[in-house]
Amino acid sequence: MPTSMTMDAAIDALKSAVPNGGRVFVQGCAGEPLALAQALARRPEAATGLTFEGVWIPGVNRTDWAGLHAQARAEAIFLAPEWRDSFRAGQLAFSPLTYTQVWRRLSERPFDVGVFTIAPPDPGGRCSLGVAADFSPAVFERTRFRIGLTHADMPAVRDGPTTPLDAFDVVVEVGTPLPGYGAGLIDPVSAAIAARVAALVPDDATVQTGLGKIGVATLAALADRRGLSIHSGMVTDPLIELLDRDAVNAVTTGVALGSSGLYARVAEDARVRFQPVGQTHAISTLAAIPRFLAINSAIEVDLFGQVNAEWMDGRQVSGAGGLIDFLRGAWASDGGVPVIALPASAKGDALSRIVPRLSCPPSVGRGDPVVIVTEHGTADLRGLSIDARAEALIDVAAPSHRDRLAEDWSAMRRAM
Repeated sequence: MPTSMTMDAAIDALKSAVPNGGRVFVQGCAGEPLALAQALARRPEAATGLTFEGVWIPGVNRTDWAGLHAQARAEAIFLAPEWRDSFRAGQLAFSPLTYTQVWRRLSERPFDVGVFTIAPPDPGGRCSLGVAADFSPAVFERTRFRIGLTHADMPAVRDGPTTPLDAFDVVVEVGTPLPGYGAGLIDPVSAAIAARVAALVPDDATVQTGLGKIGVATLAALADRRGLSIHSGMVTDPLIELLDRDAVNAVTTGVALGSSGLYARVAEDARVRFQPVGQTHAISTLAAIPRFLAINSAIEVDLFGQVNAEWMDGRQVSGAGGLIDFLRGAWASDGGVPVIALPASAKGDALSRIVPRLSCPPSVGRGDPVVIVTEHGTADLRGLSIDARAEALIDVAAPSHRDRLAEDWSAMRRAM
């Protein structure tokens, strides 16, 4: 059984294990090791020669791991404002991968060091991965030197991956707050979009939602349903009410992101189980679920039906993540519905988010038609010709932009 030590002693042990640098897996979501980040910020020389890799979520995980030292590096599948300086300097390597793709990459790569946030051990000496079970199982067995951070606030979930405490080389008891998430006040536009999306969800369906105001508002709007299942990469605070009101029969997720109340509730509720990305996002798993509705947000959609979920003002600001995995699962599901929900305009209606043509690489191509929902209506693009798609999208655009969009489409159509 490994002896518990201080964080500084753990950093010394890490450097002894990789004296010439190496690859370090670092969890994201609620499992991000903030205590390690704080300690390395005090001792930046300890990050020299290290390449950190993990799946860190914009708006949730704010640590710039590559920025800890000029000779540190990081690899990620998202970008966020906090990491932009490292990306600009070439210290952060961004890879445009989906969750299933990065799961495979992590499963095949050996790591010199892995840092894992775990719940305190049970009487049998086993530790739960708690509410952050997404990617750790992919790398655990292929990690040479393992550091376990036992966190009193990380709950031991009833149904989820566990590991023996003695599988770790170093154990540190930590008490920094777990990363959380809050979408903030739900504005009237997001609430209106969520109501339209909820209208697509029948009783007994299986639903996936993402982060952001629309995703959180949509989950909350389902509280009057019955017989729902949630199959999602992550769940947020509105799930508590759905559980309280018996709107859902079963929940399968990789992580929970929200308040300490959410973490405690999903840990003890027998309807909730945690599984790694290899199960939650697998196309074979999703395709076998009838009436699977994948509900995600985007930044803009063009008149061909192409979706941008990653670029803003000419900059990469996010990543594809699980978007493509879940949309493709919904396409393959019997009765499934792939939904993209977004406000029709931005900047006080000065900017339309339904645009003539994307000026960036699409996150979703026109060969993968989806159902677009704005506060002005629903446009089901599946099976439509290009002209019918453009017409349907113009109909759900902000009214002040529809005439211009129609003119732009007419000009583009003549040039085709």
